[in-house]
Amino acid sequence: MLKKILILLIGIVLMSFNFQNNEETYSLTIIVKDLRNSTGVVQFALYNKKGSVPDEKYQKYYKKSTVFINDNSATITFNNLPKAKYAINILHDENENGKIDKRFFLPKEGIGFSNYKSIGLRNRPKFSKASFNLDDNMTKIVTVIYM
Repeated sequence: MLKKILILLIGIVLMSFNFQNNEETYSLTIIVKDLRNSTGVVQFALYNKKGSVPDEKYQKYYKKSTVFINDNSATITFNNLPKAKYAINILHDENENGKIDKRFFLPKEGIGFSNYKSIGLRNRPKFSKASFNLDDNMTKIVTVIYM
């Protein structure tokens, strides 16, 4: 009886190894160039859900990280990302307070979104336009916009 229980336990343990998550993951490198200066940091926010962009208070992101600026540019790589649809939001946070500072309802600091070269009343950020499929390792360049 003990032998049967031991064999059963060994079988369960071996089967559990086969059911581990073998989902492929990818890396996403994001590059921001042509910042107006090297003051402050660049905050990178990655989104993976419809309706999460725009996110002015940075509450709906999937992953977020801050990087120091070098020669008016910044780069980050997010690793181990599952295959999915993502959107990127960047903030050139010149005063390093972690939020979008505004003047007359417009950002005072540089902002940017994947797939956007400009932002305006007819071109407001939204997840459907900013998103892209990540199904391989990828590099995206995000344009910083100063208003």
